[in-house]
Amino acid sequence: MGKKKKDTEKVAALDNEYTKEQYAEFQKQHKQLIFRRRRLAVVFLVAFVIFLVSGFQLMKDYQQLNTFKKQHVEAVAESKEADKKLKLLEQDVALLRDEDYVAKLARSRFYVSKEGEQIYNIPELGGTTSSNAEQKSSAEESQSQSHSSEKQSGE
Repeated sequence: MGKKKKDTEKVAALDNEYTKEQYAEFQKQHKQLIFRRRRLAVVFLVAFVIFLVSGFQLMKDYQQLNTFKKQHVEAVAESKEADKKLKLLEQDVALLRDEDYVAKLARSRFYVSKEGEQIYNIPELGGTTSSNAEQKSSAEESQSQSHSSEKQSGE
């Protein structure tokens, strides 16, 4: 190592116009190279930041899309349930338009009687009264029986 250091000390630089021009040209090229490298680093840095920001935005949008899909599924299920309720209510309205059904319903719920008719209250087994669902199902059965008897009498 000591020998190399001594060898470089023995080399002398020429001090003329050509070497000064070459050294200035070398300095200029070296500065341009450094400038290009820095510019390239800045471009890569900007591109990296853009990709990073767009990646975060993409992830956020993906999560929001999943949330919207869940809400859509819930809304569809709720809509189907509302449609079922609507059909039941429409059936109830149709039943309430039938005078025979309304009269039978009034007689069963409010103990209204026809002229000369007697009402006997028979308690259910276990001491419970019939629920709305049971009354509706029995009313629907009676309504369907009355429709079938109307069809038979109409023919």
